[in-house]
Amino acid sequence: MSFFACQMLSYSYPVKRTNTVILRTHHHIPWMKSSLQNPRILRSLKFSPRPIITASIDGEERGGDVRLKEERTKLRWAEIGPDITEVQKQAISQLPSKMTKRCKAFMKQIICFSPQKTSLSQLLDAWVKIMKPKRADWLAVLKEMRRMEHPLLLEVMDLALVQESFEANVRDYTKIIDGYGKQNRLHDAESVFQTMKNRGFTCDQVILTAMIQMYSKAGCLRLAEATFEEIKLLGLPLDKRAYGSMIMGYVRAGRPNHGECLLREMEAQKIYAGREVYKALLRAYSTIGDTKGAQRVFDAIQFAGIAPDIKLCALLINAYAVAGQSDDARSVFENLRNAGLEPSDKCVALMLAAYEKENKLKKALDLLIDLEKEGIMVGKEASEILVGWFRRLGVVGEVELVLREYSAEEVKCEIPAL
Repeated sequence: MSFFACQMLSYSYPVKRTNTVILRTHHHIPWMKSSLQNPRILRSLKFSPRPIITASIDGEERGGDVRLKEERTKLRWAEIGPDITEVQKQAISQLPSKMTKRCKAFMKQIICFSPQKTSLSQLLDAWVKIMKPKRADWLAVLKEMRRMEHPLLLEVMDLALVQESFEANVRDYTKIIDGYGKQNRLHDAESVFQTMKNRGFTCDQVILTAMIQMYSKAGCLRLAEATFEEIKLLGLPLDKRAYGSMIMGYVRAGRPNHGECLLREMEAQKIYAGREVYKALLRAYSTIGDTKGAQRVFDAIQFAGIAPDIKLCALLINAYAVAGQSDDARSVFENLRNAGLEPSDKCVALMLAAYEKENKLKKALDLLIDLEKEGIMVGKEASEILVGWFRRLGVVGEVELVLREYSAEEVKCEIPAL
């Protein structure tokens, strides 16, 4: 109370004037009225904050202008002028007439693309933001690039995957992984595969098979095996392509016995590999002279309903020849003749090599006489083996005779019939 009393005693103004000051302080209307009555106060109150606000807006506008210029630079759509090469003009002229304008515009840019002028990602961004393509447009340009065998096809596909307008699905990822796999670009394929999983797509049997095929071709057997087992763990069906890719992986790794085990697993499910897979497995056994393995695969080929051709028979003959079993090789040779197949020059050469390895000259000559009776002439490869063998034996006359007969036959084949 003493404090307030002191304060009250210190004021010498009348009570009425003090009340007037309070009214001016707390009521807006008298304040506005007094401000309007004093132009200086009004100008001060009205314009004093403006420099600060203006500076802020100017800063934002300047920043916006810079961003806009940068965006325009990024979206620069270079017009194709007349100074392009004749090859580029030819490629542009061959674009499909029914192709939409937006697709043609993009294709022209791709045909005349120069990494020194812009990047591929900037070009795609510009096309998307300026021309707003739909999925059908994306598929049209990718189809045309594939037809042209354009070297940037996979890069464009890769960049397209993240574009909303492309509406990517799991098959799109499969195609690009398969493409990278064919070019042995494992890192790029694995990157796409990881991106697919990060975006929530489910791995199915088709895309995992593409990964197996890629790893198999690249010689990454462990990765191929891991992916193959992943298909089994996910409970997905294993088809002819998945099995075939894994078998080829074992063949390339020099483990045909593992490949044959998968072959038996397939047969138990009544799934049969393609001719090329059987042929690769047979060749693997044939090269190392594993006659039992080669014969098993040869029998499996017939069990699968595939008629052995002359090339498959030659591989079986070679297996016995490498193993030093010329009599068994001759049995295969006679069987193919009985089946109505005419022995190729390769088959005859393999038989002669088998006889030479065991030094069975008489049997070799008997074979040649037998073939001659049936009108089957010795070809180039078989003649070279025979000549080399005769030279090592020192039989020069026979060599000259064989060469003379071979040359005469060559001339006869070259002279057209009158």
